[in-house]
Amino acid sequence: MVVELAFVIVPLIYYVEFKGMHSMHTSIRILALASLAFLAACSSRAPITEPVPAPRATAAVFDPTADDVLFRAIGLVGTPYVWGGNTPSSGFDCSGLIKFVYNDAAGIHLPRTTAQMMQMQGKYVARNKLRSGDIVFFSTAGHGRVSHAGIYVGEGRFVHAPSSGGTVRLDSVDSKYWSKAYLQAKRVLNAETLVVNP
Repeated sequence: MVVELAFVIVPLIYYVEFKGMHSMHTSIRILALASLAFLAACSSRAPITEPVPAPRATAAVFDPTADDVLFRAIGLVGTPYVWGGNTPSSGFDCSGLIKFVYNDAAGIHLPRTTAQMMQMQGKYVARNKLRSGDIVFFSTAGHGRVSHAGIYVGEGRFVHAPSSGGTVRLDSVDSKYWSKAYLQAKRVLNAETLVVNP
């Protein structure tokens, strides 16, 4: 720090003498300013950083109806896939499963097809904001139109009736296949929705 100060003071003194301002008063001023700069640099401390509070965990939204939907959907895992099926005894296709679960667990009557469900009024949900009970839509044929749907049950998983010869099962929306096919999600279990219980 002293060396740095010398690099400032010496040129200032030469500058003052060169300009013809070699009066004692001017030199004392320059020396006083340089000394203050030196003292200020010496007395300064590293900035004190305020501790950054840890992010607070947001409380999970408790919705007993969503829990009923979740448990009813998970309870149907293993039920055979049947095209056009809409009851546990007859088996399910994807939209039949969703329609049955929402009617049975929440008393909400949804449309019968995935296309109709996607067009129904309800709150669209960003993928990173999914909650249990949200309906997730997919385009499995690769044409960008809805062809499959399931019920999101949390932790990146959804329950669905995937295909002929299969059974109702849990899958990850983040798996390579489902992530690529993902279209959107809709929330029908909240006060703002226009899907009504007839």
